[in-house]
Amino acid sequence: MASVKVCALDDLPVNEAVRVIIDEVPIAVVRDAADAVYAIGDTCTHGDVSLSEGFVEDETLECWAHGSKFSLVTGAALTLPAFEPVPVYEVTMIDGDVYIDPSVVIPY
Repeated sequence: MASVKVCALDDLPVNEAVRVIIDEVPIAVVRDAADAVYAIGDTCTHGDVSLSEGFVEDETLECWAHGSKFSLVTGAALTLPAFEPVPVYEVTMIDGDVYIDPSVVIPY
């Protein structure tokens, strides 16, 4: 599958997560203060809840339900109760638009 345009960079709030679904794959998209954009699996590996409803701090996304933090860079679970990582997806910027390919999971 090719990359899919999910939004314009300007449509993403800074330091908040936005949920998108591409081909039935839920993805949390985050724009940081330096305009870097991250895309990780939107389902917490501990509680099966949406991570995009959580809290962004630095390069982490914290699950609102149980407090597990996930790295936006690697997808690693950084705090308990989660211990399994979430997938990280390739993000491409083209002319100010954000593209994600849900078939390309970045290995870490």
